[in-house]
Amino acid sequence: MQHGPAVRRRKLGAELRALRTSAGLTSGEAARLVGWHQSKVSRIETGTSGVKPADVRLLLDAYGVADSQLRELLMVLAGSEDSGGRHHWWHAYRGVLPPTYRDFISLESQASAMRTLETTVVPGLLQTPEYARAVTKAAVEGLSEDRLDTLVEVRLARQDVLRAEPPLELSAVLDEAVLRREVGGPGVMARQLERLIEAARLPQVRLQVLPFAAGAHIGVTGPFVIFSFSSTSDLDVVVLDHLTSSLYLERKEDLQAYTEAFSALQIHALSPEDSLDYIAGTAAGA
Repeated sequence: MQHGPAVRRRKLGAELRALRTSAGLTSGEAARLVGWHQSKVSRIETGTSGVKPADVRLLLDAYGVADSQLRELLMVLAGSEDSGGRHHWWHAYRGVLPPTYRDFISLESQASAMRTLETTVVPGLLQTPEYARAVTKAAVEGLSEDRLDTLVEVRLARQDVLRAEPPLELSAVLDEAVLRREVGGPGVMARQLERLIEAARLPQVRLQVLPFAAGAHIGVTGPFVIFSFSSTSDLDVVVLDHLTSSLYLERKEDLQAYTEAFSALQIHALSPEDSLDYIAGTAAGA
């Protein structure tokens, strides 16, 4: 388990090493092609040092990598802007957001798919402004109004990934407690449930409810997120949130365990159609 930036550097380095090997080059030969010392290539590939987007571009050119989608993903992981010219918008919030949250947002913005189990609150990508405000205020004590406004602004800006082209594919399993916990008062919760119903009808969103009647399940250990990337599964990562930080699991056995756990949760949860009815019923009875 490592923190996000270290995992991202290591994954980027591992992918660059695989591409070099596929190109039939030694690290020394690659270094000579781009005019570096071999030690720099080694440090990049092991993730012990960061790498600039321009350096990644040099290596990809040297390795003859033509896959535009893969090139863009690796460039963004190195800190470049995306093909739409949108630089990392969250950089403007450096003084407000902790590094682990910024890294989570960077992964979220580039992932092709996100699977999440939520056991206490509505996923951030589906929260209304009022709900986001109430959750943030409860989670972080002593916030000034200005800082609270900023954090809610960031939460809402993250939701753009669902409207991007192509949009993030979101699969979410919600424990029934998420629907029953009254956050922000009856009015706020009623609007939030309406928002979930709207989101559940989007083609890029698969929403399932895990009712109390399902009993104990593998998700009782806590919520988690799995990010997947269309260009390469080697960059997939599991994120576990803690009170003061986030942990990133990247080993294949960890990814397999959480992927299997999520599949099991989907089986035990209501179908997307029945979940929509369940949410609507909860909203009607609120």
